Amino acid sequence: MKQEGSSNLLLLQAAQNLIEQRQQAEAGDPVLLAQRAGIDPDPWQKDVLRSRAAQQILLCSRQSGKSTVTALLALHTAIYQPQSLILLLSPTERQSNELLMKVKEAHRSLPDAPALLSDAATMMNLANGTRILALPGKEGNLRGFSKPALLVLDEASRIPDALYYAVRPMLAVSEGRLVLLSTPFGARGFYHQIWTQGEDWQRTMITAHDCPRIGAQWLEQERKAIGDWWFKQEYLCEFVDSVDQVFASADIQRAFDPSVRPLFEGVL
Repeated sequence: MKQEGSSNLLLLQAAQNLIEQRQQAEAGDPVLLAQRAGIDPDPWQKDVLRSRAAQQILLCSRQSGKSTVTALLALHTAIYQPQSLILLLSPTERQSNELLMKVKEAHRSLPDAPALLSDAATMMNLANGTRILALPGKEGNLRGFSKPALLVLDEASRIPDALYYAVRPMLAVSEGRLVLLSTPFGARGFYHQIWTQGEDWQRTMITAHDCPRIGAQWLEQERKAIGDWWFKQEYLCEFVDSVDQVFASADIQRAFDPSVRPLFEGVL
């Protein structure tokens, strides 16, 4: 009987050692968490998950998997950075809740993940002290939050500039990560400026042609259905000028000459 008890204890210790080894490996590689959640990421998604960049901007086609990879990144942060705050921000509450639902789905597939202490349409509280909040793009609802470990701006091209500049200071103390993801929505706004000119950003662009789940025949039908203006933005990741814009953005940029100095520089 004593020998049987010792054998059981050894088996339990061995099982615990395996769990700890798996957790240690998973903490350093979010791709392992994704695979354990039943998701086999595309190569570009693996790069996004494994990135250590403080600022990432994803310019991706519709249905390419940008929300899925961001949800996995949020869940990995939630599990392996206890006591953290994760904010998911979109133009509307419904869009933010959709992204949070993807986090919840991945969490449910991991039976040994920290338990949910409270679960609402806009919030997840985990047993390890982490909070994940889904928020609408309204400045008045955001200024009370501070020190997030991860700040995600979904559909970022449709978020007002003023809101983006209002949420950036949240990261000043925590030095948390910032992820922007979107399809284009005209050659304007902070999202377009960051993609074209921003420094210290890791950029990822995935068109519909880069996604193995989107067929060429369907894309051709979609082009005919929605027209070139929408198709180029939604599927080809092109920043297309507004149909009612008088001057093209490229022409406006070419009109500026940095070598020309003001006639009365420094005079108000």
